[in-house]
Amino acid sequence: MSKQTTRRELLKGSLAVAGLGVLGIPDWTLPALAQGETAVPFTDLPPTINLTPAPDRRIIDVQKIDGVFTPKDQFFTTQHYGHPVVDPAAFRLQISGLVDRPLSLSLEELRKMKSTELVFGFECSGNRRPLQGLTSNGRWTGVPLRAMLERAGVKKEAQEVVFFGADHGDEEVEFRGQVTKVNQQFGRSLLRDKALSPEPLLVYALNGEPLTRHQGFPLRLLVPGWYGVSNVKWLSEIHVQEDRYLGKFQARWYRTLKGETVNGEVKWKETAISTLHLKSFIARVSHDGSRHKVFGIVLNDGTPIKSVEVRVDDGPWQPATLDPATTANKYSWKQFNYTWNGATPGEHTLVSRVTDVTGKVQPTTEELEVKKTFLEDNSQHPRKVMIS
Repeated sequence: MSKQTTRRELLKGSLAVAGLGVLGIPDWTLPALAQGETAVPFTDLPPTINLTPAPDRRIIDVQKIDGVFTPKDQFFTTQHYGHPVVDPAAFRLQISGLVDRPLSLSLEELRKMKSTELVFGFECSGNRRPLQGLTSNGRWTGVPLRAMLERAGVKKEAQEVVFFGADHGDEEVEFRGQVTKVNQQFGRSLLRDKALSPEPLLVYALNGEPLTRHQGFPLRLLVPGWYGVSNVKWLSEIHVQEDRYLGKFQARWYRTLKGETVNGEVKWKETAISTLHLKSFIARVSHDGSRHKVFGIVLNDGTPIKSVEVRVDDGPWQPATLDPATTANKYSWKQFNYTWNGATPGEHTLVSRVTDVTGKVQPTTEELEVKKTFLEDNSQHPRKVMIS
């Protein structure tokens, strides 16, 4: 049987096993455990996980979440064209296209405008088992996108608002056998009504400090309740247009293929990545004697949560307790705790599920078998632990 680990042993062991040290997790980080409490390692992690060291990706170790907000130097990050260096003094946000008054705004001008704060926890649409590490939660400060678009004056024929980052790279675009090489900016778009809604923000600060380069300094878009890909970093241009935007990361890479039965026949449907799907996962199991504590995270699109439950082995679903400090903010990730009493020696399987107020329940893996792409995996995630 696996031995129980102390705080320092968990640090040395779990990071080495997961290979996270090369991905930006600092060596000095310790798990958030109370005095006298020890962590129970997950036994379902493979002996080695082949993660190629990559400066363009940072994965958090969810076993060490120790508060509501993820520190700026640990916040997850992933992107396609590296981390551009933007001179804040020379920076200008361009707003162009179908607007009455094209704008060119400096960072200082944006900071002088009426700001708002938003607590928002999100994940990459590719976040999934066994690590679940492409997720974080932060307190963001910025200017409502709607205020900028109203200042520019969106024309009535405009239907789409496109957001371009300063990051770009060489791409090959194939069409019916013909390949064209282009240098393409990262871009995503929102429909007019969503762009003009109150919630999207142009943010310049994370947890009370300027954005880091990894988080899109000096400016990024945030669309509360949406997956990370929609939150364009290093935002440099907003272009308003009538036609649909069909860039690579809008129309091709970030799609979900799912079977849907219509009139007794399976139809294959492709949908764009947009709002977060209802999800929970167990991040850590610990103990202080015979009492075991189960700690986890909930992610969703902002719809209020009705309940979170935990099941041990094949037993009944038991209610977990949502942390009120995380439920107070609509778009924050939610944290939950469950006290597991009377754990017997041997290997056990624990799993969580979340239900929102509309009655939507987090699906099982079997219920998602009709989904053929790995993006948007919000299935229940069983975790295994060994009790000695």
